[in-house]
Parts: sequence; structure tokens; C-alpha cells
Amino acid sequence: MFAQICKAVTLLPILLASLAPAQEKFTAEDILQRHLDSIGPASARGATKPRVVEGAASYRVLAGGSGRIDGKAVVVSEGRKLHMLLKIGAEQYKGEQFICDGDKSSVAGTYMDKTRSEFGEFLRGEDLPIREGIIGGTLSTAWPLLELDARKGKVHYQGLKKIDGVELHALSYQPKKDTDLIITLFFEPVTFRHVRTIYTVSVNAGLGMAASGDRASETQSARQHQTRYRIDEKFSDFKTVDSLTLPSHYDLQFLEELQNGFTKQVEWEITVTRVLNNVAVDARNFQLH
Repeated sequence: MFAQICKAVTLLPILLASLAPAQEKFTAEDILQRHLDSIGPASARGATKPRVVEGAASYRVLAGGSGRIDGKAVVVSEGRKLHMLLKIGAEQYKGEQFICDGDKSSVAGTYMDKTRSEFGEFLRGEDLPIREGIIGGTLSTAWPLLELDARKGKVHYQGLKKIDGVELHALSYQPKKDTDLIITLFFEPVTFRHVRTIYTVSVNAGLGMAASGDRASETQSARQHQTRYRIDEKFSDFKTVDSLTLPSHYDLQFLEELQNGFTKQVEWEITVTRVLNNVAVDARNFQLH
């Protein structure tokens, strides 16, 4: 009798496992198609040419300084062309301005002396987020997942990843041209809306004073001479306009950790107030500076 009970107990987990629904297996293509469907029907996606997104913005220095100031944000896009303006009324620093003409990009110098911010200088050197249309996510028509085959980019499914305590589908994005940036796109498991993009890159300045043949010393020195960068975009509060479901809240953070230990982190928080599809836009929006 005891043996029979033990056998039953042993078989119980197996029985329960067999009754549980099988977890759905996804491919990158599955995520991509469901993501496109989450934006809207193909007819609506294809019908949208130019788009203007307007919003209220606030700029904050989270590390390496302090302060907050409000302003406005405008994202103008047409096909692969993109113009993002993040504007504040500070005396020394006016905000950010990124432009792509569909092929090349430019980043404006927005300090009073026409120099760029740390964020702007980084994107000038690593312009793929602008040139590829990834920055701003689905708010712009330049979003590369809308025409991945034409862009000749590649995505690879990395499974469910927990980030900030929330499980999200993760896709790595590899553009046609090589880049040092590691780009990961995140999607909600149920809606398949794109809710986050994280870009990371580390730059080594050399091995410094590491002793020859001392691998531990070389590793430690490399870390000491490494500058780390991270861009983190978050999208939420989705609303439907003209049959297209787009985020109305956009949070953009830039982090720079220098070799000497200094850290600069800034944040742009944008609340969309108006989305205009298929409106006439001035071609000068996409002229490079």
C-alpha cells in the first residue's frame, strides 16, 4: 500500500505537466509579424507616409549634475527620413536635434558655443540609431521593422527576458552595416507592442600599465580604461490614431560612464499631445546641418 502511494506521488508531477498547456515557441519572424499587427492593419501601415508627432517634454540631469527644465518635442518623419527635435529654453543648452535624410545623419551643436552635448557627441560618432530609424521607435515612419527586408537588417529571437521585474520578448537587431552597438528590442508578451530599446557599447582606451603576461592585471586595467555608453528608450500608454496604435509616452535616457569614474546620465520624458498622419511636411526638415 505504501509503495502504491509513493508511486502515485511520483507520477503526480508528470501527470500535471502533461495537463499543463505547452508553452508557445516563438521565432523572430513570429515576434516581428505580431508586432506589426499590434501597430495596425497592413493597409493602415502602408497608407501612412509623412507623420508629425508633437509633445510636451521635460529634461532632467540624473547624474553628473542636477536640474530639470520643461520644453517640447517634435518628431517629423517621411519614409526613412527623420527629424527629432527636443527643445528646452535653457540659456546655455537648447536641447537636441537629430536629422536623417534617409541615408546620412547629422547632430546639431546645441550649446551656446555650437558644441554638442555628451549625448549629441555620442550619436554623432555612433549614428546608427538615427540613420537606421530606431530612435523614437514606432513614433516615426522610419522604424526599421516596418520594412526589415528592404533594410536588409536581421533580428534574432533571444527568448523571454526579465527586465526591471517584467518579462518581455527580446530581439537582437543587427543592421546591414556592422556596428559596435549592441541593440536589443523588447516587446510585450501579450500585445507584442514594442516597449523598450536598449543600446550598449564599451570603448577600450588601452591596457594602460598592465604587466606583460599578467592576464588579471590586463583585465583590471582594461576595465579601468573603458568608457561605457547606454541608451535606454521606453514606450508606454499606447493610443490609437488613424487605425495605428502608437505610444503616447516616451522616455529616453542616455548614460555615459567615463574611464576616470565620472558618470553623466540625462533623461528626456515626452508626453505626446498630437499625432498627424499624411500631412504635408517641408522638405527642409530633412536637410542635414
